[in-house]
Amino acid sequence: MSVLIIVFLTAVIALFSGVFEQGKFARYIGILGLIIALYVSFLPECAFFEKYRHMYEYTANTALFTKISIVTTLLLFFLGGFAFSNHRSHQSELYALMLFALCGGIILFGFQNLVTLFLGVEILSIPLYVMAGANKTDLRSNEASIKYFLMGAFATGFLLFGIAFIYGSTGSFDLYKIHDFGLANSKDVMFILGVLLILCALAFKVALAPFHMWSPDVYAGSPSLITAFMASVVKISGFYALFRLMTIGFAGVTHEWINVLGVFLIITLLLANVMGLAQTNAKRMLAYSSVSHAGYIGLVFFGMTSLSTYNLAFYLFAYSLSTVGVFMCLIWVEKLKRETSFGAFKGLAKTEPLLATVATISMLSMAGVPLTAGFMGKFALFSQAMNGAAFLVLIAVLGSALSIAYYLRLIIAMFFFKESTFKSSEKVTLTYNIVAVFVIASIILLGIFPDLFARQFGL
Repeated sequence: MSVLIIVFLTAVIALFSGVFEQGKFARYIGILGLIIALYVSFLPECAFFEKYRHMYEYTANTALFTKISIVTTLLLFFLGGFAFSNHRSHQSELYALMLFALCGGIILFGFQNLVTLFLGVEILSIPLYVMAGANKTDLRSNEASIKYFLMGAFATGFLLFGIAFIYGSTGSFDLYKIHDFGLANSKDVMFILGVLLILCALAFKVALAPFHMWSPDVYAGSPSLITAFMASVVKISGFYALFRLMTIGFAGVTHEWINVLGVFLIITLLLANVMGLAQTNAKRMLAYSSVSHAGYIGLVFFGMTSLSTYNLAFYLFAYSLSTVGVFMCLIWVEKLKRETSFGAFKGLAKTEPLLATVATISMLSMAGVPLTAGFMGKFALFSQAMNGAAFLVLIAVLGSALSIAYYLRLIIAMFFFKESTFKSSEKVTLTYNIVAVFVIASIILLGIFPDLFARQFGL
């Protein structure tokens, strides 16, 4: 709760910096606030907040996912100076909205009550509807905003309808009381219907097929830094909320929803990777890549062990690092070329070898190539899921193989052209170079020494 308050106050201060025409300091305010929040996340929770445990509980798992989200947001804030250079007049609002969305994510990491779940989802989502349309003069950005808002409203309707069914069955919003009811009444039709409605609503939030259709258009139309935020922090929040809800609240009726989720994963893994092959735009390709990773992450629900939460956290952190690495390259190219087609990246390695390298290593990590963090994350989830869901693992391996093909198209464009198409004298900033080195080092070190993850996050 202390971390949540710090992030919220940081968002308010960043927002008001724009009111006093000091918006240029909003990024620095956000970075400072996030560093303080990260430090506090390693400390024991204040006893004063124990009285709110029936609504929000700050457990060790809550702290773990909070740290991952804060680190990812911090990296994105470092990229914001260049990424938001054309948003000078309202950059304070964008940084504040990112922090408000992070507040929603932190709530989702520790919710104990379905009402708190709803509040977390909405606090996470509403700022995103606004940020998706931040490029006010771009029709694609306007389309992304309205499409995300309308489809998000439908998903919220599913969520509330499901919560109403659950409350009607159990008479409670508390996760543990719902858990006990599910164990004692595993055939209650209204309860099961509520579970499936909530599953569909959260599947929309994490972009699991067939509820992913908003994702490519919204990702492609939103400002690239916001897209990176959606693909990393929002996915972390949504997936842990889904994991927490299904493994605590709805554990008593696992047999009723696990097969439905399995069908979602099969559709996701096959459809997203095939569609990724058909793309000619790097940003849309990364959107389908993000959808496919939702399928890989979903394997955490199969063959669950005591290490499942750790496996989920490791994979999400590895994926978030890779997302930051790819998008920092895409942001720079988009600024210079005004487009994100594969052709726009031709010869990038000749001009900016570090930027091309971080994008390449990040995509290899996403594909699950050995000696990268992504490989270790996939290996852990695939090994776990082999216990009872070998068919899903087979499809996931096939999907990973397909993903290599569309990642290679971007890598080839960057490295295998004799002449660079980048004639601009503008060089990558020192901040971008530092973030690039950090991302490369983190991906490789976690791929070779995965135990570093546990040590760095206080596990």
